[in-house]
Amino acid sequence: MCGLLGLICATESEATAARGAVQGALRCQRHRGPDETDTWADAEVVYGFNRLGFIDLERSHQPLTWGPPEAPARYTLNFNGEVYNYLELRAELTERFGAKFNTEGDGEAVVAAYHHLGPDAVKRLRGMFAFMIWDAQEKVVFGARDPFGIKPLFYSAGPGGVAFASEKKSLLELSGTLGVAEELDKTALQHYLVLQYVPEPESLHTGIRRVESGTSFRVAPGGQVEFTRYFHPQFAARPVSPSALYDQIADVMRDSVAKHMISDPDVTVGAFLSGGIDSTATATLAKEFNPNLIAFTSGFEREGYSEVDVAAETAEAIGVRHVVRMVSAAEMMEALPLIVWYLDDPVADPALVPLWFIAREARKHVKAVLSGEGADELFGGYTIYNEPISLAPFEKIPGGVRRMIGKVSTKIPEGIRGKDLLRRGALSLEDRYYGNARNFRDEQLRAVLRTYDPTIGFKEITAPWYAQSQGWDPVARMQHVDLYTWLRGDILVKADKVTMANSLELRVPFLDTEVFNVAASIPLDQKLAGGTTKYALRRALAKIIPPHVLNRRKLGFPVPIRVWLRNEMYDWAQNIITDSKTDYLLDKNAILSLLREHKAGAHDRSRQLWALLVFMLWHGIFVEHSIKPAVPEPVYPVKL
Repeated sequence: MCGLLGLICATESEATAARGAVQGALRCQRHRGPDETDTWADAEVVYGFNRLGFIDLERSHQPLTWGPPEAPARYTLNFNGEVYNYLELRAELTERFGAKFNTEGDGEAVVAAYHHLGPDAVKRLRGMFAFMIWDAQEKVVFGARDPFGIKPLFYSAGPGGVAFASEKKSLLELSGTLGVAEELDKTALQHYLVLQYVPEPESLHTGIRRVESGTSFRVAPGGQVEFTRYFHPQFAARPVSPSALYDQIADVMRDSVAKHMISDPDVTVGAFLSGGIDSTATATLAKEFNPNLIAFTSGFEREGYSEVDVAAETAEAIGVRHVVRMVSAAEMMEALPLIVWYLDDPVADPALVPLWFIAREARKHVKAVLSGEGADELFGGYTIYNEPISLAPFEKIPGGVRRMIGKVSTKIPEGIRGKDLLRRGALSLEDRYYGNARNFRDEQLRAVLRTYDPTIGFKEITAPWYAQSQGWDPVARMQHVDLYTWLRGDILVKADKVTMANSLELRVPFLDTEVFNVAASIPLDQKLAGGTTKYALRRALAKIIPPHVLNRRKLGFPVPIRVWLRNEMYDWAQNIITDSKTDYLLDKNAILSLLREHKAGAHDRSRQLWALLVFMLWHGIFVEHSIKPAVPEPVYPVKL
């Protein structure tokens, strides 16, 4: 688990001249790999790497060179991630092709699979990854990102070459070398304010984009990057008896957790633990493979905003040591600028702040943790997935009447019960659902965003994914959209960025291709039943997790910003708004009015305000350069 940086130039002389710049740009992501750092160059390619070692610590150094006996230095790998089926893959490649390996790590399995199986080898990798392979014989770089987008990969192309990196900051450092302008992307900003995250493949800088999840690429020196989508998830229910389905879910989850516990003997894997079934399932199953498992929980000293008590009861029930980190409003305000620096692009999810603190605490005890991300998207866990059921009566109303109902809803004062039901009932699924994030509506955004463009909407993000799910049931279509929006834009970005900020690897057993294959086959009536979400998963886990967790209402990792922005955080928020140099983008008077309106208590504007505050901090750091967080050196020594 590491941070990679790779530069492909048009000529060898350009690459030689750029090696120092690559080495300097590595410093921005040293937190991702404090165990080792190194650079490597060959012909037109320069690699930089920061390593956080887990497997074969003594020999699997990177960048890693491998090749067949006739060309032992043909390939060089720059690899971030974990391939959990690497032992099986190595054995298969040895049996079928006589492949020879010089290490005990998973990196060689990736390169050897590419050599023997070609680009389709990426479909055989079970894990989380982003990598680049330089083929010195064919003079081409092949790379890929994992199916769900667990590991990040940014890229930038200009007259000076093409660069890929785990951290966007490293590419900003190389912008002069690449000849790429650091301009703010106003379209991406509008998407961010609506969605609460910057959707792939965008970033908030026009010259930097992201390799999308489930995508591979090829690029030759002096050439253009060619992308190929290799992962095409489909939710296709299969007939199966409920008991057989529950057994399949339990078996595949146990297998996935076992694979995700892999590491060298002296590397400890722990688990994050909340009050919900997802993290409880991963922790309970992990305990089977590590009797000395440590579980970690964060919370707040405010009633209704903490799952610590439930998590403590769970930890006692499954017999694991439990470490708790409580977080205050003052700590959140102090830490947020540094967290935003680590994020690269703003993410307006307040839950990432307590995650940062518990990750920092966990790193004192372990080097990796398991977590429950992905369960809701795969198994139907979000309450909003019940919406097609509640709106079903509207589907029977003729289109003209539905449109009239929508117009009537606009006349109802905000806050009146039923207004939103009528508004959403008047819309088709494609028009109303753009993922779990719901922030600014058009009329609200127009009031605060000076660069508001009515031609830019969420449908340009969701339309391609809806087009692929024609004919599916509406819940499956919502899950499909969430895989490509909310999951990879918010959930996985915060999971990777704030844990790796603390040199801590986060592993997500639910986001495994074998788990997905089972989850995608679940019929609708086994996802949602009697108002219960994740019904099949709950039934499957009934014999595994403590009963007090099984049917508990989902809290969704709540953070008390609604209350704090009216009290402890009010002056802090006001100062951020007043000091920000974003007047050319935002109407700060309108934003201050939102803050005062929120403080008065008539309306909850906390999520909208949080999105604006996080962006203003980001702008201060990356555009104005007026906010300069004190970035700590990694706790663990870096070998320079």
